[in-house]
Amino acid sequence: MTMVPITTAVHVIRSKNAGPYELTLDIIFKTQEGFEATRDAKIFTPQSMATLYGIPESDILKVIHYEPARAIKITLKRIMTSGAFGETDVYGAQQHAPLLQLMVPG
Repeated sequence: MTMVPITTAVHVIRSKNAGPYELTLDIIFKTQEGFEATRDAKIFTPQSMATLYGIPESDILKVIHYEPARAIKITLKRIMTSGAFGETDVYGAQQHAPLLQLMVPG
């Protein structure tokens, strides 16, 4: 199986607030084939996302493979509450960066 940088296989990689205590990561694939190959390769699991983000696996709340949209949605606990003292990304819009290093089936 050939692996390619995730940025070549997807239209969208983003993060956003899912309330003050959670973040959502969205990955939307360009093709159904790319989505299915990545899903079947089990690239996005609670364990792999916990490792990637350096957090306990219990902090990964959901990993959803949503076929109608060719999308993967991951919900995780925020390290700090949105807007808390010392928190640097109140909107959660910069938390997708670790995903950019992933390789997926091409």
